[in-house]
Amino acid sequence: MSSVPTGQARACFDLKSATLPLVAVLLKTADLAALGRELEARFGDTPDFFDQDPVVLNLLAVAEETAAIDFKQLIALLRSYRMQPIAVHGGNAAQHKAANHVGLVSAPDIAHAVPLAKVAPPPPPPAAPAVTVPSTALVIDKPLRSGQQVYAKGCDLVVLAMVSNGAEVLADGSIHVYAPLRGRAIAGAKGNQDARIFSTCLDAELVSIAGIYRTSDIPLPAEVLGKPAQVRLLSEKLVMEAL
Repeated sequence: MSSVPTGQARACFDLKSATLPLVAVLLKTADLAALGRELEARFGDTPDFFDQDPVVLNLLAVAEETAAIDFKQLIALLRSYRMQPIAVHGGNAAQHKAANHVGLVSAPDIAHAVPLAKVAPPPPPPAAPAVTVPSTALVIDKPLRSGQQVYAKGCDLVVLAMVSNGAEVLADGSIHVYAPLRGRAIAGAKGNQDARIFSTCLDAELVSIAGIYRTSDIPLPAEVLGKPAQVRLLSEKLVMEAL
């Protein structure tokens, strides 16, 4: 048996807090047949819209439902659309017990989640707004390479260099990239629907605001692709506008 001399032992693991982007599905009915029809209507023509994304089921809107939710069937339904349910939030004690029974964990309090929505075509762009960056923003002045991730907790994120493919920028507030944005940009990470994404060259793999997102599987509109642009929410739908 091998041994490690005293004073030279290495820790086998470390524990650190982590903030990770999740898809929040706000369940509005216990009728899974109706849910299945709506999922097909929204995502049936884009089977690769999700990519095994981890999902939190928000049960706030069905907490008063008398009908039981078949969580085993619900998990199978969401997995058929390449979503991976891992937890439930909100709802009542009976719903949590049923969810726990099939392997879903009960998540602690999280920011209010918004429903997933298909991306709306952008309206005619208004006059370009002035971009004001708050003094509390986290500023990054070096390029972000594939695999790198930066998270601005509780504030905006300002990036003064390129965000490469495979890199990820997240912020509880807005994201400002004064360079090509080619990776993933997730603004309003804790549910801030007023957050926006700005870039002087928009060519992102994914843009997301308050849980509503669009991937590069759906090409960006020609009027914003590779150009100065902003992304914002309008009536719970993503719109993209040239600046």
